[in-house]
Amino acid sequence: MEFHETPIKGVYLIKPKIFTDSRGYFFESYNRAEFVKNGIKNNFVQDNQSKSTYGVIRGLHCQLGRYSQAKLVRVLQGRVLDVAVDIRRGSPTFGKYVAYELSDENQFQLFIPRHFLHGFSVLSDTAIFAYKVDNLYNPGSEFGIRYDDPEIGIDWRIPADKVIASEKDRIAKTLKDIPRCR
Repeated sequence: MEFHETPIKGVYLIKPKIFTDSRGYFFESYNRAEFVKNGIKNNFVQDNQSKSTYGVIRGLHCQLGRYSQAKLVRVLQGRVLDVAVDIRRGSPTFGKYVAYELSDENQFQLFIPRHFLHGFSVLSDTAIFAYKVDNLYNPGSEFGIRYDDPEIGIDWRIPADKVIASEKDRIAKTLKDIPRCR
C-alpha cells in the first residue's frame, strides 16, 4: 500500500498494490501493521455499507465530542467523489476540504481522522460505498452541515437539478454553526 498525505494534515489517500492475473485481482484493503507504520493507529470497531444511485449526495456528516469517528472509506462498485472537510478549531486548514474520486477501478481509499466532516456524491449509475469507523455511532452526537454551503464551495460534480439529498442534509446547518469539536 502507498500512503499519500493530502494537503490537509492527517487525511491520507491510500493506494493499494493490486495483483492481477487471468482469474482477476487481489489486494489488501486493510493491514493494521501498514497503517500503524504510516502513523494511523486507530482501532476500527464497525464496518458500514451503503448503496446509492447517480446524483445522490450523502453528507456532510460527523459525530461530535467523545463520539467523534475516524473513517477509512472505499468504493466496492461504481464511482464517487469523496470529500473530507476540516472542522478542527485552530487548524490552519479549518473549513478547507479535499476531494478525491474513489472507484472500483482505482480501488483508492481515503483515511479521514476524527473532527472532520465527510460526504460523497455518486458519479456512476450506482455505487456501493463501504467504510470502517473507530467509534460506535451515537445519535445524540450526530452533526451535519449543508452539502451546498457556499462558504466551503464544494463542486460535487453533479448538476444542481440532478442532486438527490435527504431532507436532513438539505436543511442542515452551515460552517459558521459548527460547535467546538475539541
